[in-house]
Amino acid sequence: MAVQLTINSQSMRVTDQKSLFDYAESANVQVPTSCRKQGKCRECMVEVTAGGELLSTRTDAESHLPENFRLSCCTNITADEGVVACHTMRRGEMKVETGGMGDSQLASDCELKPTVTVREGFVYIDDDQICEVGNGIYGLAMDLGTTTCVLRLYDLTTGTLVATNSFENPQRFGGSEVMARIQYDCDHKGRLLQRTLLGYMTHAIEAFDVAGTDIYELVVAGNSTMRDLFFGLSVETIGQKPYHSLTQIEMAQGDRTSTVVTTTAHKLRLPLNKQARIYGMPLISGHVGADAAACLLAIGLDKEKNNVCLMDIGTNTELVLGNKDKILAASCPAGPAFEGGAIECGMPGLEGAIERVTLTNDTVEIGVIGDVEATGICGSGLIDLMGQLIKLEKVDEYGRYLNDQDAFMLDEKKNIYLHEKDINELAQAKGANVAGLRIILKNFGIEMDDIDTFYLAGGFGRHLSLEASKQIGLIPDLPDERIEKIGNASVEGASIALLNSDQRQTLETMVKTIDHVELETDPAFFDHFVFGCQFIRVSSGDPAGDMTC
Repeated sequence: MAVQLTINSQSMRVTDQKSLFDYAESANVQVPTSCRKQGKCRECMVEVTAGGELLSTRTDAESHLPENFRLSCCTNITADEGVVACHTMRRGEMKVETGGMGDSQLASDCELKPTVTVREGFVYIDDDQICEVGNGIYGLAMDLGTTTCVLRLYDLTTGTLVATNSFENPQRFGGSEVMARIQYDCDHKGRLLQRTLLGYMTHAIEAFDVAGTDIYELVVAGNSTMRDLFFGLSVETIGQKPYHSLTQIEMAQGDRTSTVVTTTAHKLRLPLNKQARIYGMPLISGHVGADAAACLLAIGLDKEKNNVCLMDIGTNTELVLGNKDKILAASCPAGPAFEGGAIECGMPGLEGAIERVTLTNDTVEIGVIGDVEATGICGSGLIDLMGQLIKLEKVDEYGRYLNDQDAFMLDEKKNIYLHEKDINELAQAKGANVAGLRIILKNFGIEMDDIDTFYLAGGFGRHLSLEASKQIGLIPDLPDERIEKIGNASVEGASIALLNSDQRQTLETMVKTIDHVELETDPAFFDHFVFGCQFIRVSSGDPAGDMTC
């Protein structure tokens, strides 16, 4: 008799009752740890997806973890037969958007003027002498997302992109969206979310073919919560009205001149040069964070004469509207539906996720990440499917099926379907985005047709079908030539800030001029939200009525 154990897609038959950490090591699966199996660092988490009843009971060291998460060093297999499956917080097969701005990399085109330089054989950060130069000077740009993290390594002497690494944000044991993570961080002491992330970052940095001692700066872009968690700041104030970071509060009180956060690699125990500077990009306001600010560098908003709108769709959608003379920003609490959360058969953009759907009245064709059998549907597939269900009149504008059924079967063999309850989750996520867009346009004093360029930022936006997105009203019904997918513009902006100190200063000045629109204070917010819940095309002149969602 034996237990069939699968860790990160590595399968083995085991007969000894050892820990999951030991089995992971034997399968060459890297599990982050700082305490080497003592149960103290709390970094070696795994998510158990099958066979939890075959494992040892929870220890006190695991009391901070939700039900399906375990510390691998504290968890032994206790049965003689059965099936156990688990994976680390880093699912390497996840589809992560690492590129930005189409096929070009704007960071590679910007003037090279880093804060890290070499003078007479010594490395300087600004005017501070750090050490003798080693085998080069390098810097990192990071997009720290709620779901995924992207790192770019640059040669600061040439501006060349040397390598890119990405991984799933391991903090998801604390919840899938920012408010859940804020609550988790407030309820659990010891900066567990920060420590877990830094542990995974350490492995990502060590995977680069460059000595960490030759890396002298890391520029971090992320939403307000992710950025502050990274630096070990309290995020409690971001979770309650008026949703301000401590840095924003301190700036309003005159205790600081910017929301920028800096520290050293030594203080965060990252495997870089000990004196390397860690630079957290400035926030805009509230939940409109440093990731949105980084996007503004990527699109060159400080030089833009036309009216442009940027939408970065996610669990918390950021909206920016404006030009070089006037900028408004807002955040829309969309929830996890766009990333497969709260959907019965939903999943992130992992191998096995349906990402493309083509329907006729008689056939269903699906495109699956990794060209394997489908195991669920991710956000882009969800939008694709809804667009075609609406187009074929199988679902009405309120998200109700027109055939007296309550679900559409997408893959009968794998039992993958879209239920009316899932459509309602999508409607509410979409409704928040549409409400935000309509309110910010009203405050700016223009209509949707006055938008010259509509930027779709982020990995989710890069993989959306424009026609399906317009069909269901997720984005404005503008001509395709006025809509530009720009991918991970956040890491692009972070790269520009790394490579050009003048651009960094430009951004720090620009964010102070942006007016933050608090959507929930608009007296017509609910009307706009209800309108946005409908699956109809959104264009200028569409009135927000008394429709029900």
